[in-house]
Amino acid sequence: MSTLAEPAVQAPAHPARFFEREEDGRLRCTLCPRECLLADGQAGFCSVRENRGGAMVLLAYGKSTGYAVDPVEKKPLYHFLPGTEVLSFGTVGCNLGCRFCQNWNISKARASGRDLPTRTPRQVVDLAVAAGCPSIAFTYNDPIIWAEWAIDVAREARTRGIRTIFVTSGYVEEKAREEIFSWMDATNVDLKSFTEEFYAKVTLSHLAPVLETLEWLAREGRVWTEVTNLLIPGLNDDPGETRRLAEWLVARMGPDVPLHFSAFHPAWKMMDRPPTPPETLTRARRIAREVGLRHVYTGNVHDPEGQTTCCPRCGKAVLLRDWNTVRGNRLGPGGTCRNCGERIAGRFDA
Repeated sequence: MSTLAEPAVQAPAHPARFFEREEDGRLRCTLCPRECLLADGQAGFCSVRENRGGAMVLLAYGKSTGYAVDPVEKKPLYHFLPGTEVLSFGTVGCNLGCRFCQNWNISKARASGRDLPTRTPRQVVDLAVAAGCPSIAFTYNDPIIWAEWAIDVAREARTRGIRTIFVTSGYVEEKAREEIFSWMDATNVDLKSFTEEFYAKVTLSHLAPVLETLEWLAREGRVWTEVTNLLIPGLNDDPGETRRLAEWLVARMGPDVPLHFSAFHPAWKMMDRPPTPPETLTRARRIAREVGLRHVYTGNVHDPEGQTTCCPRCGKAVLLRDWNTVRGNRLGPGGTCRNCGERIAGRFDA
């Protein structure tokens, strides 16, 4: 990964959308299911959307905690432009309260208290072009909360032939969801658990809106979608839960949706849990394949077998990986298996 420097230029708060005005003058945010009700001077749970003098503003617009060039496999996306690099960036704040957040130093920071440099959408796309990246990823913290900036960057990227990737928890309201994803080419949705209890206690959110987002993405079919499930020992790694999660994905999204089981490492307010044993990921992968998912992977561990894409028809390896590196690409024209001609689900052409 290489980090890109950025100039220190300050910009005022940007007008935000996705809100309704209440009769008493307060503003109700309609971006995510929290629907924060904000009096003048109040910011939402995410910390970056604020009622300022009766107008909703996005404090994080144009601001970034840093830009980096990553392999697209790190998002993780295994069936979208494999082996290419992606310009990645995020900002501060989050609309979830995950106790295990790996990026808590930015997701729990407040934009109003950070002296962050800024870029315009055109300048962001310029960075991607200069770095030779065919795509841009909105990541590190959830881009739902800075949707206006992500949309503006994606709009500029589309005019210049650059793809966009939305790495998210999927905790978003219906109307906002439709507008956001109309500008995106690919997404990885973090399905953190398959129980409401986990979502309520560990993430301070709810499961149902995330499942609604996943079903909508599958039904629309325009945005390439992959799913990640971080397995935390003793909290969401029960084989029964894994099976139910995988069965739901097969039934509601189809057998070709890629599923990534990722290893947990102690972080922030969850330092009391051990790292996920590799065998837990291997077991989860086996269960998901048993119930009918064709492309199941392991992440955050060294497992070349669990990170290689195989043809669902003949079983031959078509994309060989080691960690986030593609070591061999045996895809044929149009994303087909060179051995048997089977079309592999994905978006493989830059």
